[in-house]
Amino acid sequence: MNLHLSFGPLVALIAGVLILVMPRLLNFIIAIYLIVIGLAGLFGSHGWPFA
Repeated sequence: MNLHLSFGPLVALIAGVLILVMPRLLNFIIAIYLIVIGLAGLFGSHGWPFA
């Protein structure tokens, strides 16, 4: 059985769970998410094992 994970949805899922558990982290989680997605867009996801 193979499991293929995409980077964007995986990060969104983790961020959503963290926001539910600790709502005060909302600003930090959104900022980190945007930075990670921006870096992935700039440098591409070539060679990343989870992309």
